[in-house]
Amino acid sequence: MDDKKSGVSGICLRGLPGWGQNLASLTTVINTFGGRWFDEKWQPQLTSPQTEKAVKFYVDLLRAHGQQDAAKDGWEGCLQQITQGKTAMWYDDTVFAGSALQEATSQVKNNLGFAMAPVDETKASGWLWSWGLAITQSSKHKDAAWKFISWATSKEYIKLAGTKAGWDAVPPGSRTSTYSIPQYQSAAKSYADLTLKSINAANPKRPTVDPVPYTGVQYVQIPEFTDIGDYVSQQVAGAIAGTQSVQQALKKSQSYTESVVKKAGYLK
Repeated sequence: MDDKKSGVSGICLRGLPGWGQNLASLTTVINTFGGRWFDEKWQPQLTSPQTEKAVKFYVDLLRAHGQQDAAKDGWEGCLQQITQGKTAMWYDDTVFAGSALQEATSQVKNNLGFAMAPVDETKASGWLWSWGLAITQSSKHKDAAWKFISWATSKEYIKLAGTKAGWDAVPPGSRTSTYSIPQYQSAAKSYADLTLKSINAANPKRPTVDPVPYTGVQYVQIPEFTDIGDYVSQQVAGAIAGTQSVQQALKKSQSYTESVVKKAGYLK
């Protein structure tokens, strides 16, 4: 699918450093290859054969068929690339199908299709995240805030968003009832069922082949992960940019992760 002369890449993937950028999509690939962040004793597994195979696959794919200067692109860059017809394929999370159709040029929109993520050792390669709305303890208007949150997450809001902004703009995955609305089913027929199937297939307690001591699919739900993830993502970005090998990136990542979890008391 590559057409470099015309400025079209075969695939666009997140390369931008950040625990919520390249590491999010990469972790789902690690999961389906049978890799994991930690074993059951919290020993980091970033240099395991499964993790190394997954990261090498991701990096090699980007270097051979990905967008130019891939280490600078996060989900925003890839969304722009796919909607402008600058890439043939994009792998990312379940929330973007509607955005891709909304922002796509007419030529691209009429030729966009959706599919479940490819898998290797697992039955599914899920992605699961949520946006939480909370009220701070210091708030002077708790009742008003609660009324807003109740409305913004209600069935009525979903219908209002669909009617006023278009059904592709409806927040996917926020309410099961959304998927039984006839207008939404009609507008999102190319991706609604796939989105729901992908969400239901994600298992935060067992994201990969072997058992893990943590919760999370494309992340590890411990406070230290933002620090660990940002460091590892920098190393991965270096491998994507070609300034170091995958093996070098993972060796550094393993050492850094081990030091953090030891300091935090996870690893004795």
